[in-house]
Amino acid sequence: MTFEQMHLIAPLLVAVQKSGYETPTPIQQQTIPLVLQGRDVLGCAQTGTGKTAAFALPILQRLTGTPWEGRGGPRPVRSLILTPTRELALQIYDNFVAYGARLGLNACVIFGGVPQRPQTDALRRGVDILIATPGRLNDLTGQGFIRLDRLEIFVLDEADRMLDMGFIHDVKRVLKQLPQKRQTLFFSATMPREVEALAMSILRDPATVKVDPVTSTVDSIRQCLYLVDKPNKKLLLAHLLRQPQVENALVFVRTKHGADRVVRELKRAGIEARAIHGDKSQNARQAALSQFKAGDIGVLVATDIAARGIDIAGLSHVFNHDLPNEPEAYIHRIGRTGRAGLAGDAISFCCIDEKKQLRDIEKLIGKPIPQLDSPWPMENFTPSEPKPRVPRPPRLQKPGGITAESRRRGNRKGAGQ
Repeated sequence: MTFEQMHLIAPLLVAVQKSGYETPTPIQQQTIPLVLQGRDVLGCAQTGTGKTAAFALPILQRLTGTPWEGRGGPRPVRSLILTPTRELALQIYDNFVAYGARLGLNACVIFGGVPQRPQTDALRRGVDILIATPGRLNDLTGQGFIRLDRLEIFVLDEADRMLDMGFIHDVKRVLKQLPQKRQTLFFSATMPREVEALAMSILRDPATVKVDPVTSTVDSIRQCLYLVDKPNKKLLLAHLLRQPQVENALVFVRTKHGADRVVRELKRAGIEARAIHGDKSQNARQAALSQFKAGDIGVLVATDIAARGIDIAGLSHVFNHDLPNEPEAYIHRIGRTGRAGLAGDAISFCCIDEKKQLRDIEKLIGKPIPQLDSPWPMENFTPSEPKPRVPRPPRLQKPGGITAESRRRGNRKGAGQ
């Protein structure tokens, strides 16, 4: 099937061609016709499969077919795409702008961590398509800058990560503001019971599309593994990053502190790198990502949440400096490379304390990851002793039975009155 056979309008066909798509991916082939028909869709597809275009293209066509001009009143938000992270929101926004360049529809992206004034100014000018993270959306809605009562199409993207990141209550607040009559598209890389229950609460007679489940890895990604002691990971990483075939690399670590440490270690080894994680300001994260995309720096070090939604064209290598605790995260990580039919390499390090994570990953993907030898082979085969749990100190008790916590609650309540 071709994009022309899906009956996309001419401006979208031109935009698709400019974006480098030649033939639709499986998720696009199955989803675009359903969305054009007005169906609710429950989609299960892993990252890197062209999911954004699968909903962006038909949404743009449907909104163009029923323009708001001439209906009277200010232009309302007609489509809302809710997504968990700033980086993913920006990526989706960029795609809508690129695909809809010839259509005259206004798109806007809002997220926290930055001043709201530029976002509210854009909202005042009128927005057809709003891409948002849950916290900032509810904040601006509460301030009266956003109304969703005329929404026509709602997209909940990366639903499994929404639940992992504790956004479920924010999502439910958004759902209460939406009109009953609407089209809803629901996408998730995995489908645990909690995700399916949420989907069934918001969808009406949905068509189900399942493509490339999270237990599968892209064939074009070459995977390999090094068994290496934890102190030697920095040496092995610097050694591999210097290899000529490594054009650019995204390095995954488990913690924010670990990301900063790896950047410092690489700098001492003469390798320029930047870190992105939740403690970095939005401007710092975007600056690092822009430098990486432009090729000004060759190495980006990231935690899982900060890297969610990063789409780097032609990313040659992904390094798992630390194996993730959740095996599904391994699939998401290595899916940053080998995109759009290109080849890529995923290289993982495993110390003795990560053997359980390695077993879980290999069980999930259904095959062992090929092991390679390095100048720093594993020598420590004794797992570290687990750190003892330190009990939390008791809350301070003041005379009269008033705790410090209850005083804080009282102060907050008084401040809100």
